[in-house]
Amino acid sequence: MHFLKKILPKRFRQTRMGSDGTELQSYWSLSAWLWRTWKGYRTQAIINASIGTLLVLADLAFVYATKVAVDIATDVRNDITLRSAIWCLAGIVCLQVLLGILSRWVRATLGVKALNSMQRKLFERLMRCRWKDLKKFHTGDLINRIERDVHDVILFLTESIPAFLTTVVQFSGAFVFLFLMDWQLAIIVVLILPFFVISSKLYVKKMRHLTHKVRTSESRIQAIIQESLQHTLVIKTLEHISVTLTKLSGQQQQLAGHIVTKTKYSTISSGLMNLGFAAGYLIAFTWGTVSLHRGLITYGALIAFVQLVSQIQGPVRQLTHFIPIFIGSFTATERLIELEEVPLEREDKEKPLTGAGGIEIRNLTCSYNKEAPLIFKDFNYDFPPGSITAILGETGAGKTTLIRLLLSLIHAQEGSIRLYDSNRKSFWASPGTRCNFSYVPQGNTLLSGTIRSNLLMAAPDASEEQLREALRLSAANFVEKLPLGLDTPCGEMGDGLSEGQAQRIAIARALLKDSPFLLLDEATSALDSETERRVISNIIGRFSGRTIIFVTHRPEALRHATQVLQLERHR
Repeated sequence: MHFLKKILPKRFRQTRMGSDGTELQSYWSLSAWLWRTWKGYRTQAIINASIGTLLVLADLAFVYATKVAVDIATDVRNDITLRSAIWCLAGIVCLQVLLGILSRWVRATLGVKALNSMQRKLFERLMRCRWKDLKKFHTGDLINRIERDVHDVILFLTESIPAFLTTVVQFSGAFVFLFLMDWQLAIIVVLILPFFVISSKLYVKKMRHLTHKVRTSESRIQAIIQESLQHTLVIKTLEHISVTLTKLSGQQQQLAGHIVTKTKYSTISSGLMNLGFAAGYLIAFTWGTVSLHRGLITYGALIAFVQLVSQIQGPVRQLTHFIPIFIGSFTATERLIELEEVPLEREDKEKPLTGAGGIEIRNLTCSYNKEAPLIFKDFNYDFPPGSITAILGETGAGKTTLIRLLLSLIHAQEGSIRLYDSNRKSFWASPGTRCNFSYVPQGNTLLSGTIRSNLLMAAPDASEEQLREALRLSAANFVEKLPLGLDTPCGEMGDGLSEGQAQRIAIARALLKDSPFLLLDEATSALDSETERRVISNIIGRFSGRTIIFVTHRPEALRHATQVLQLERHR
């Protein structure tokens, strides 16, 4: 981290504002996060650093062996034979090749394991986050962070840091070697370093802001593509393709502009650095040839000079490549920290009720945030055990919000929700009480896979008979007539099935879960009147002990309702 403090801005411990107005975290906090994360991937990093160090030692040994072979060939020394020197060179080359193969193998095998591990951990955390807070991020942006940013961070921790350490070892070893041969030349060659530090310090601050803009633009592009592919039917029917393409082109042009600007800064810095390297190489070559002409060094020493200068300048050049890597890694880290700051749901053990269940709501006051209008104010209601409730109300009255409150996906500012059963057991609503609900949300909620895999989500141990019984109750008997039956594949969002068919399978999935409460949020909206009548009659006849809550405007549910809850917008 000392190197980073040298090349990065002075305000190392302070949060700064990006050029686009976004708040950038301090390099210190980002470094601390990376240090904590690195602990889980330390083994691979150590292996990579060890292999890199061995490669550096092999390179230096090759330089020395080359010098010895040339000195023997030019009759400067005769303590060993030329054949022995060549065999030594061959052995070093073989060692270099083997170490290179080992390095690639470690990166390929351990690297993918580390990437999978971090992606899985982040994905698991996101799945356990509070639903309302996670919804603030676009799905495309989340995917971009899970894939691109995790990849950059893992690459940084397991490969870039070991490569940086190896580069430092290579520079130090080559400098010491050259210093022992000619201390004046060694000092002259490394005079490029102050220029490197100064130029890097001027370059890095602007590059971080540009990298942040590039990542944001990439996330926006992915969001447009992901959302458009998901809603292709809507875009086609509204003839919105050209507008979507224009929107995508605008974001792509913005991304291209950021990349061009970033490339300009990178090109200027690289050009100045290459000029310095060329001058250093020319000085070293001139020094060596003049010394050889005066008889101060041997021809083998000249070759060693040239090789060592390359091994000194190579690491310095490589350090310039680490700057955008560090910047990109810190930007990725910052974006991952944002996800880690999304609050988790309260850890809660499952709290199952036994027998018929009821729900008591008392003095409930709720809004989605402080600035938003109240959806409920001092709301009271009771869903008795075994009751059938139809929830009615205009759009925005809070029907779906009430379902989310019951499921503890969101939480009220005031009041309480209590679940109780006939055995006088009761729990306050929490993530732990979610196990008491079977839920059919609005829209198509099937996942890609087979009909069987979708049904087994609710009851992994369900038998063949239970699966078929659930399909019968939900009027989804059409599944048995399909060529592959329960193993019929369905695509994303139930592609390959009609809206009504997908909805009936979703109802069957909910019926498989043995829970005291059944919530159906416009669950029969895609069904014709006769099918809806049959489905609701089957559900009520088969699950008479359950407390059933319908969110609906359809008359069929009203006929069976034992109570009706009419919601109105809070004025």
